[in-house]
Amino acid sequence: MKDDAPTALDLPMVDPLPPETQKYFDICQDKLGMVPNVLRAYAFDIDKLNAFTALYNDLMLADSGLSKLEREMIAVAVSSVNKCYYCLVAHGAAVRQLSGDPALGEQMVMNWRVAKLDARQTAMLAFATKLTETPHLMGETDRKGLRDVGFTDRDIWDIASVAGFFNMTNRVASASEMAPNPEYHAQAR
Repeated sequence: MKDDAPTALDLPMVDPLPPETQKYFDICQDKLGMVPNVLRAYAFDIDKLNAFTALYNDLMLADSGLSKLEREMIAVAVSSVNKCYYCLVAHGAAVRQLSGDPALGEQMVMNWRVAKLDARQTAMLAFATKLTETPHLMGETDRKGLRDVGFTDRDIWDIASVAGFFNMTNRVASASEMAPNPEYHAQAR
C-alpha cells in the first residue's frame, strides 16, 4: 500500500472530482483539517460515495433521541468487537472530542465496560455489542432493557441502525485495509 493511499486496493479517486464532491471535500478540509480516508476510499465511484455519506450523515448527524456522543460510542463499541483499526482510531477520536474526556475515548476503544458510564449508556452499548456478536439471539428482553432505561422504540431503531452501519463499514474497512488519517491520533488528547 502506498503511504498516501486510503486503502490497499487500487481504486483511484475520480479525477477531477465533480464540483459538489470537491466542495464537500473542501468543507471537510476546512472543518477537520483533512479529508477522512474513508471518503477518499469511496471516491472511486461518486454514486457509492454519495450513498455512503448520505447514510452516514443521516445516522450520525440527523435528529435523534441519541446524542452525537452516544452514536459515536456505539461506533466505537461495535468497532472494538470487530477490531476495525480505521474506525477505532477515527471514532475513538470523536468520542474524545465530544466527551472532552481523552480517557473515555481510550477506554471505549479497549473495553467500554471499564468506562464509568450511566445505566442508559451501559444498556445501549450492551445491546449494540450483543447485536454485533450474536444477532440471532436478540429478542424482546433486549428491547425491554433499553425501554427500562428510557429509550423509545425510535431510539432502539437508531441504536440498531448505527450498530448495523458500523458492522458493515468495519468489514469494508478491514477487507480493504483502510488506513486512518494520521491526524486522528493526536486529536482531543
